[in-house]
Amino acid sequence: MGPRPCYIDGMSELSVSEEIAAFVAERDWAQFHSAENLAKSIAIEAGELLECFQWNPDAEPDRVRDELADVLTYCFLLAEKIGADPNQIILDKLAVTREKYPVDRARGRSSKYDAL
Repeated sequence: MGPRPCYIDGMSELSVSEEIAAFVAERDWAQFHSAENLAKSIAIEAGELLECFQWNPDAEPDRVRDELADVLTYCFLLAEKIGADPNQIILDKLAVTREKYPVDRARGRSSKYDAL
């Protein structure tokens, strides 16, 4: 069974950001969500994601998804806290990275941009 669609007043579907905001508001947790605390939470959850692979490169997919969801949730919350659109900051960063790693020099290589 896939994720359930969420609706505002039974009419329009909520975005992921709106769903997270509603979840946080229902619990009055925004008071704990300083930028610093959210950044810490991202690092902590990323550590838990990495722990999935600690002793086995074939981590349990359900656990990986759960931990990845935690990382992404805190990333969305931090973006909201700093007034950033997650989609836009990713596109902006891709544009910068695209310049640093041109296809003709970077394709199939893992070298850092200054070693291409």
